[in-house]
Amino acid sequence: MTPVDPAPTSWRVALPHSAEAVPIARGLVRSALADLDAAADGDTAELLTAELVANAVEHTGGLGPIELVVELLPTRCQVEVHDYDPAPPGDLTAGGPVTMPDPLQEHGRGLLLIRTLSTACGHRSTEHGKAVWFTLPVVTPASPAAPRS
Repeated sequence: MTPVDPAPTSWRVALPHSAEAVPIARGLVRSALADLDAAADGDTAELLTAELVANAVEHTGGLGPIELVVELLPTRCQVEVHDYDPAPPGDLTAGGPVTMPDPLQEHGRGLLLIRTLSTACGHRSTEHGKAVWFTLPVVTPASPAAPRS
């Protein structure tokens, strides 16, 4: 028998489709993780959330609000950013070739960071566009950090 995670604790928040959404999202993730006795790496969660929200603001053309969904389970934290653009994000899904960003450019590292620092990531279609997500392991004080794959 495979253990089943108990019901998740989750937050769903609409964010403005503007640069102001990025610090708001970081603060919401920080607050959500602070509510746990055992937490995922908060700094990494904030960084990756900021990348997802910034990408949604920059690449979706103002097509409505952005939605942040944070789901906390005993073994993992999952963060999703929903937007109204159905086009999939660039180089996010593992398995394909990784396109290295131009070292002289200021942009192009966000999805690489998400792929590298999360335990899993991806995207899925939604009724109104797409959700881009990542997961991080939850580490209890008595257990070591989960290895990254």
